[in-house]
Amino acid sequence: MTAAVLRAATARRRRLVLAAAAAATVALFVARALLGDYQIAAPDAVRILLGADLGPASFIFLETKLPTALVALAAGLALGGSGAAFQSMLRNPLASPDVMGVTLGASAAAVTGLVVAGLTGAQVTAAAFAGGLAVALGIFVLSGGAHSASNRIILIGLGLAFALQAVIHWVLIRGSVYQARDAMRWLSGSLNAMTWDGVSRLWVAVAVGLPLLLLLGRPLRLIEVGDDLAGGLGIRVPRVRLAVLLVVVLLTASATSVAGPIAFVGLLAGPIARRLNAGRSSLPLAALVGAAVVLGADLLGDARWPWGPLPVGIITGLLGAPMLVALLLRSTSEEEIHG
Repeated sequence: MTAAVLRAATARRRRLVLAAAAAATVALFVARALLGDYQIAAPDAVRILLGADLGPASFIFLETKLPTALVALAAGLALGGSGAAFQSMLRNPLASPDVMGVTLGASAAAVTGLVVAGLTGAQVTAAAFAGGLAVALGIFVLSGGAHSASNRIILIGLGLAFALQAVIHWVLIRGSVYQARDAMRWLSGSLNAMTWDGVSRLWVAVAVGLPLLLLLGRPLRLIEVGDDLAGGLGIRVPRVRLAVLLVVVLLTASATSVAGPIAFVGLLAGPIARRLNAGRSSLPLAALVGAAVVLGADLLGDARWPWGPLPVGIITGLLGAPMLVALLLRSTSEEEIHG
């Protein structure tokens, strides 16, 4: 088999994988919009979207189920693509916004705004963006800049994450019982009570940020091979890193401000997409995997559990914790082999 034929076969396989991931994401989106405690038949959903008034079914579908599905889709796309971008930029599968503290920075700022300042809507999104950006810039400054070792950056991010966790607890203690309860529900990564305002805010951020992130995919793949090689091919590595940082913070903060910190989606999506893509990173595939993870986890959490529905962040946390342990063990084993 010639090299050209092999490349064509590989490209065809990657397109098929991407199409399959897109089809699975669409199927999960439809399932999330129709299934659950109150199920909507597909023909009825089409009639409602075309303007028919089916009484309670119309209200539940348009005001509860559809906004929830749209937020789950957008949050998954944002977090999945952001996680894969960080992992490529830092050349480390442990590098994701939630593990490194960027998500907690956005959460701390959002919770402070909610509880202390009484912020709402777009104000919470702005506060979350400012908090996530401050943490991200703090990580890179404390680690010595863009050329620092990825392990050093990740460890500093973990240290800041612990400090931010303490800030969140302090803010919750200052608030009233009702504020603390609402904030804790939000901090669990819950998609309950989604509104069309939240849908519009999140989708505007995704519509702006995700295409920008995909445009950075090629320079990121070169940076993943090495800074020197990327620089030799004309890639301005510091500028690309800064651009990725800003876009990732925008996507992560927007998703966090609307849906809360949905744990480990960025950590899960990148390695899964890489495995499906024959070991090569793919931001579009990682974004779709992230969307499928959030939609599937929310659908699973909304099942008829004896104790009631589970927030989506609980499900993704249960899925992501073993993945984090596996990645840590694998990283340790590789260091021992190369050491």
